[in-house]
Amino acid sequence: MGISRDSVHKRRATGGRRIRLRMKRQFELGRQPAGTKIGDKKINRLRVRGGNYKFRALRLDQGNFTWSSEATTRKTRLLNVVYNATSNELVRTNTLVKGAVVQIDATPFKQFYLQHYNVDLSKNTNDTKDPKTVSASVRSKWNQRNKNQVLEQGIIDQFANGRIYARISSRPGQSGRCDGYILEGEELAFYVRKLNVKKRK
Repeated sequence: MGISRDSVHKRRATGGRRIRLRMKRQFELGRQPAGTKIGDKKINRLRVRGGNYKFRALRLDQGNFTWSSEATTRKTRLLNVVYNATSNELVRTNTLVKGAVVQIDATPFKQFYLQHYNVDLSKNTNDTKDPKTVSASVRSKWNQRNKNQVLEQGIIDQFANGRIYARISSRPGQSGRCDGYILEGEELAFYVRKLNVKKRK
């Protein structure tokens, strides 16, 4: 039997069985899950209802991730899947789905922060630009930006390790892309607690 998205096979709210009045229809069909993995990019194009297309990502190795508090987005590498509320099996197999928490490469965001604030977030480095080698207007911008700039300790620690926790907000099996956002604040604290509980087990 094929995968069907109809509700005729389900029981009523009262528990009674529904009587099938017609055969299955093509517009009720479902398809196998994509099971997108981390690896060299491979995307299949799939024709769907109405002559439209879905892009079924079988493997992806990078995506666009947003750092919301800094209002910036960078393309970066996907490293591994660390948490999925649905199943630990999806974590073990590094399956990319919407809502999964992944670790991404911090390098593009370090470069942005160094350029924007003249602060290097790498561990044990003092690789900042010499103020004498830049114009007075650039120095003034750095000073102005650094006045009220506060970065939470959880983010700083991740940058020191070179890996950042992020959450996937796109649907890799539908759009062929793996985009998302960096976890911050209460959301970051929530997922760190979940990861610590998993480690203790």
